[in-house]
Amino acid sequence: MDQRILWRHSIEAPALPSVETAPHYTPDRVLLGLALRLLAVAGLATMSALIKLAENRGANLAETMFFRQAFAAMLILGIVVTGPGLASLRTQRFGAHVRRTAVGLVGMITTFGAVLLLPLADATTLQFTVPIFGTLLGALILGEQVGIHRWAAVVVGFIGVLIVTQPGTGALPLGGAAVGLVAAMFVALVAILLRQIGRTESALTTVFWFSALSIPPLGIAYALNLQQHDALTWAILAGVGLIGGLAQLALTAAVRHAPVSTVIPMDYSSLFWGTLYGWLLFGTLPGWGTVLGAPIIVASGLYIVWREQVRRRPVTEAVSP
Repeated sequence: MDQRILWRHSIEAPALPSVETAPHYTPDRVLLGLALRLLAVAGLATMSALIKLAENRGANLAETMFFRQAFAAMLILGIVVTGPGLASLRTQRFGAHVRRTAVGLVGMITTFGAVLLLPLADATTLQFTVPIFGTLLGALILGEQVGIHRWAAVVVGFIGVLIVTQPGTGALPLGGAAVGLVAAMFVALVAILLRQIGRTESALTTVFWFSALSIPPLGIAYALNLQQHDALTWAILAGVGLIGGLAQLALTAAVRHAPVSTVIPMDYSSLFWGTLYGWLLFGTLPGWGTVLGAPIIVASGLYIVWREQVRRRPVTEAVSP
């Protein structure tokens, strides 16, 4: 479950160390991991705010997605060239990367779509359902055993979703809420695919191939939606890619310095950024449904993470030296 909930705000995820090879974490490294995770969450929230700003200035979804991947790809390629070298990008699992890209593009479309259709705080809150969908998909796809505790957390989490969306009242656009929930489901599905790919592929290799394979179809969509913009809008679109790419790298680095279960709770700080950006840039604040429902969804996700940690503890102890 740790790997399935690693990436809530962004589609790419790093491979995680196995129990057998995971390093021993020192307190200083844990603090560094927490700091990197907080930095990554702030970066992803900033990217979401830039997406909404670009849309307000006339940019469309195809443009924001293309710039997100193109500038992130250039950033990652530069790191690879100056670091491990192009040879590190070789893969024997090209088909797996193609499947991951196809699912990841759907996840990205719905994630960006939710940001455009909903207030930032509400779109962020719906992304907190990724652990819930991760539990459901883990049981359905991987055949994982899910106990009564986690099923109860799933039910409680969906009660929180009902409080946030308030179907039938018009508090949130139902279309936008549906897109946000589909986005969370696909983020969880991508993480399951990454769990399988990560057994043989490094994080940089996986991220590179996702960017490289997604650019051609996004380029076609972009070519069909070419528009003129002013310099500030072009700069905002470039910022979507660069800040998103840097946040992605910070997420990757965070799990190198601290256990995933330790850094995941930092992801919920995105609600602060979503609320702040929504207020400062767009003059919106979350409604009472989000104020009441968000803590329930957060508590459900944290409980699922805690139960997974408890369930894996005997295995970890069994392989410890």
